[in-house]
Amino acid sequence: MNKNKSEKNQIEEKILAQLDNLNHTLNKNKILDLVELVGDTKKFLFRNFTSGIVKGIGIGIGVTIITAIIIYILQKIIKLNIPIISQYIADIVEIVQNSK
Repeated sequence: MNKNKSEKNQIEEKILAQLDNLNHTLNKNKILDLVELVGDTKKFLFRNFTSGIVKGIGIGIGVTIITAIIIYILQKIIKLNIPIISQYIADIVEIVQNSK
């Protein structure tokens, strides 16, 4: 009978350890917050919408800044008046300005 109780205690301890591990994992990954978010469709759509806007603005600003830097560098190269490179870059700049 004691052997049976000790086996039960060991099994209970293993189960409790696994439950603690599962609870820790769920809290760490914020699964409950995700389940709550998916359950509330309006909240889910609002968060995704605002996230998309913020990402779009960030990417747009980044692309604009990089493009401005590249154009600035190209203009400086043209001013150095290196014949072959300057003509090639001038053609590219003219094409870009004509396409606007």
